[in-house]
Amino acid sequence: MKLHYKEMGHGQPLLILHGLFGTLDNWQTLANRFAEHYNVFLVDLRNHGRSPHSEEHTYDLMADDVLELVDELGIPTPAIMGHSMGGKVAMKYALKYPTRITKLIVVDIAPKAYPPHHDEIIDALKSVKLDGVTSRSEIDKQLAKHIKETDVRLFLMKNLYRTENNGFAWRMNLDALANNYEEIAGAITADVPFKKHTLFIKGGKSGYIKPEDMYGSIERLFTLVEIETIPDAGHWVHAQAPDEVYDLVTTFLNTD
Repeated sequence: MKLHYKEMGHGQPLLILHGLFGTLDNWQTLANRFAEHYNVFLVDLRNHGRSPHSEEHTYDLMADDVLELVDELGIPTPAIMGHSMGGKVAMKYALKYPTRITKLIVVDIAPKAYPPHHDEIIDALKSVKLDGVTSRSEIDKQLAKHIKETDVRLFLMKNLYRTENNGFAWRMNLDALANNYEEIAGAITADVPFKKHTLFIKGGKSGYIKPEDMYGSIERLFTLVEIETIPDAGHWVHAQAPDEVYDLVTTFLNTD
């Protein structure tokens, strides 16, 4: 599958993969800073943003999508960074294609399986009636019946676009994401660990990476791993602590 992407900057190639319900724009602010030193590629994963839709949504396939993009760009071995679901894609890619990556950066996700915790968001998105809607505020009012957090609603509404008839539609393939949610929440596994330098960045206020993950599945699958915690950040580490993420990532990428 040919993924949509945005390129900026020059230097060492760095691919950035967003999380569930996200788009490449989620990383735009930090990407602008990285682009001062690196050749940055912001990527829309399948069923998200402007990338193609498919009924299938597995980490194996998403890793293959990224490899196809790497081949298309003619980049032998980029560094790859992913957040949340994008972090799992990055992990799967590194484990499946270890010779096609230099360094791996994973932001606030472990390779373990997670219990379902996005059902409320999926149900809320499915409840939205887009027919006849003329403004984003009308959609926000519909979402607010199910999702109280304004920042979550604003994040989800970044997926909206205007149709030719001046209506609204979702860029993400909501049905595919809902139908494959068990796969999305599933574990990343491999018979052979990834033996190149890896950085995990954890939000100190996030519960996505627990101590038992650090010394369990993470260290088993990634033998040259560093785990850094940003104390005041939650799951959206790159949005809540961009300076700290920038410093950690650039130091990691610039160290042999």
